[in-house]
Amino acid sequence: MISIFRKFLTKYTSGHYVHAGIIALIDTVVSVVSTLIAILCTNAVIAYSISARYSLYILLISLAATLVAIMAMKTHKVIIRHSTLADIWRLCVVVIIKELILYIAMVLPFSIKNSASAIAIVADALIFFCGMVGIRILMIVVYEALKQVMIANGRRKNIFIYGTNDKSTALRARLLNSPHYKVIGFLQPGNAISGNKISGLTVYGFSDKENVKRLIKRKQIGGVLFPTYETAKEEQDRLIKYCIDLKTQVLISPSIEEVVDGRIMESAVREIRIEDLLGRDEINISLDSIKAMLDGKTILVTGAAGSIGSELCRQLASFDIDSLVMFDNAETPMHNIRLELEERFNGKRIIPVIGDVRQKERLDFVFRTYHPQVIFHAAAYKHVSLMEENPCESILVNVYGTRNLADTCLKYNAEIMVMISTDKAVNPTNIMGCSKRLAEIYTQSLGTAISEGKIKGKTKFVTTRFGNVLGSNGSVIPRFREQIMHGGPVTVTHPDITRFFMTIPEACRLVMEAATMSIGNQIFVFDMGASVKIVDLAKRMIELAGFEVDKDIKIEFTGLRPGEKLYEEVLNNEENTSETTHEKIRIAHVRSYDYDKISEAVDKLHEMAINVDVMNMVRMMKEIVPEFKSRNSRFEALDK
Repeated sequence: MISIFRKFLTKYTSGHYVHAGIIALIDTVVSVVSTLIAILCTNAVIAYSISARYSLYILLISLAATLVAIMAMKTHKVIIRHSTLADIWRLCVVVIIKELILYIAMVLPFSIKNSASAIAIVADALIFFCGMVGIRILMIVVYEALKQVMIANGRRKNIFIYGTNDKSTALRARLLNSPHYKVIGFLQPGNAISGNKISGLTVYGFSDKENVKRLIKRKQIGGVLFPTYETAKEEQDRLIKYCIDLKTQVLISPSIEEVVDGRIMESAVREIRIEDLLGRDEINISLDSIKAMLDGKTILVTGAAGSIGSELCRQLASFDIDSLVMFDNAETPMHNIRLELEERFNGKRIIPVIGDVRQKERLDFVFRTYHPQVIFHAAAYKHVSLMEENPCESILVNVYGTRNLADTCLKYNAEIMVMISTDKAVNPTNIMGCSKRLAEIYTQSLGTAISEGKIKGKTKFVTTRFGNVLGSNGSVIPRFREQIMHGGPVTVTHPDITRFFMTIPEACRLVMEAATMSIGNQIFVFDMGASVKIVDLAKRMIELAGFEVDKDIKIEFTGLRPGEKLYEEVLNNEENTSETTHEKIRIAHVRSYDYDKISEAVDKLHEMAINVDVMNMVRMMKEIVPEFKSRNSRFEALDK
């Protein structure tokens, strides 16, 4: 019996509610039965005999009137277990509509006694209304009973919810009937309101690790749940450390995207990750401006299967665009993102194209076939050490590929091309950073030539620069996580190395915001916040995984890799940038280049890359970008 209940409840609470048609059928049956009872009551009260034929006529009118009223008020589409008193007015209107139709049908065509019709109408209205309300109460009672049976026979983890603000109390309400977590109370720093009750649960105060230890042991707590990323970050050096030391799970509440139909999935309440502690406050963007730029447009994203490109596709697909063309040469990741978007955005026109930005003909096919108006260029080689070892490929993809795309945008009169660059393009010390700077130079000089009337075209070229993104493919955090899973050691290149980090969704939102702000030929740089010491990040990840640094898992220093900096450049330096209307976006001050000279230089670089003439190619890169000084690299010889 329990297993039957569990199967029923799983279906009933997983988004597959009782079908609206069944609710409409139940209400209609209740209505017809109430009308029949009303007829019988009328006959009994005033000894007025309504014939069987006329009774059948009234029942058919009752049936039709009920369907009209239900469809008009859509009461069958209200989720019953989430109903409130405010929904009763809909039921009242349904009753009124039905009785009006019924009264007109009874009085006008036939000369039935007014007293009989009045008694029948009133009786029918009362019985019908009480029947609908009663059925709904019964369904809620049965649902709660079944859920409590499942909960009683399941294993729930005792947890504290951190804090006592509105988000904490709302989280408690959402977890009220969770089959996975049982909220024991609220955990709050200090003892100011300790012992008070909120939503029927006790507030427990703590001041140190011993307090937390006693509470966890006494209440058999298995985890502490934080309602927001911000509250978790506030406690990362106190309560989170206590929990880690006490082998107690640290949980985080899901974002709104992870909440389905007002309830929390088991997988959505998850253990906290380093990304949650490094991420910053939600960035405010002008959704109206982005919507105005994208509505009804065909959007092209290159590198669509990568970390940044795929997140851009997710966010772009949420707008009212005409089509989303995804361009990438990685078959399996492209297949995966296509399936994801088609499932999430059913009906949206998603067009996957396998191709390479190095192939002019493939780009030309995409533009003449789909005519994209807004282009986000995320296709690039990004790994510093790999590009230091394979510099020709860096030129072919990052420089020549960008040129191919920019020229094709111009040829087909695209409205705007947004190129995603990197903080490594600022005073580059490696091939990858310099190749991205060269790509910036080409698109900016092309845009300048258009604005000066030297070249015909209307495309605006915009560049966005930002640093490392949390959790991107091949980045340090997934690498550390994998090393921890295998028992270590965790490898860090240098004890003093630091990096700036930004979440992938945050970066993509700023990219779209910058696109709406640009008048063309601008390089936007993002506020990356405070830099993070990589060794500290490694230690925190080891601790969050429940291990002790250098006891369970060691940290090893492997030395800087070719082209690697100890410290990345601060992008939003006030001396080198100008402010914009957005507090986290500034405009970089960079030297201008002549388009004809740069176009000729890119031709030569491309020829050298094709012929694998490495040293001459890198020498020319340094001539074009004089601030490019190699570090820890074989190309340092060219700087002397």
